[in-house]
Amino acid sequence: MIELINVSKSYGGTTKAVDNLNLTVPAGEIFGFLGPNGAGKTTTLKMVTGILRPDRGTIRINHVDIEKEPLQAKREFGFVPDSPDMFLRLKGLEYLNFMGDIYRVPGPERKERISALAERFGLREVLLDQIQSYSHGMRQKIILMGALLHEPAVWILDEPLTGLDPRSAYILKEMMREHADKGNTVFFSTHVLEVAEKICDRVAIINKGKLIIQGTLDQIREHFKENESLEQMFLELTEDG
Repeated sequence: MIELINVSKSYGGTTKAVDNLNLTVPAGEIFGFLGPNGAGKTTTLKMVTGILRPDRGTIRINHVDIEKEPLQAKREFGFVPDSPDMFLRLKGLEYLNFMGDIYRVPGPERKERISALAERFGLREVLLDQIQSYSHGMRQKIILMGALLHEPAVWILDEPLTGLDPRSAYILKEMMREHADKGNTVFFSTHVLEVAEKICDRVAIINKGKLIIQGTLDQIREHFKENESLEQMFLELTEDG
């Protein structure tokens, strides 16, 4: 699970990118994190993963404080950032072995997991090619493979479906469901509201750094007209004024 308690972050001035955010992402669920551009989604995920330090507040990953015990907390999750354009001069297999070394995945297990993930994402034939030769979608898939290689209990995914072809997007959504059904945590941001509506057990909507609402879709619908879609509710909640 993921816990954020009174978390705030500013980049200068008085406007807060994230403003006193309290959020619990339970185990056993796919949790969607929604909001318009500039709402604070990516800033939040970067604080959860330890890339950014909050100005105030506490963040725990499976009860481990990311600020007090950063290495232990980072062993608990796999993170996919919003851009896959990294380590471009490495070959796909070199990148995966690099990630395996970081997370101390033993050789036999590593080889088996790389083979299974490459097969599932259709990258087996390009693992010996440099990542800079990959398409955007292929880069997204190799980053996903690296994040999942150590089989973390918590998945933190920032716009993970961007650039994926329909088959790969379907496979990832299938894997997210399987992971959550095993009692693990999936926390992901997305702009694709139809996807969130179909696969999320619970969602939270953030706007201008503040948490607007969170809960199951049925719980959120209680505040709106009957049978409104997530898209309609989202637009009402984030409308200026």
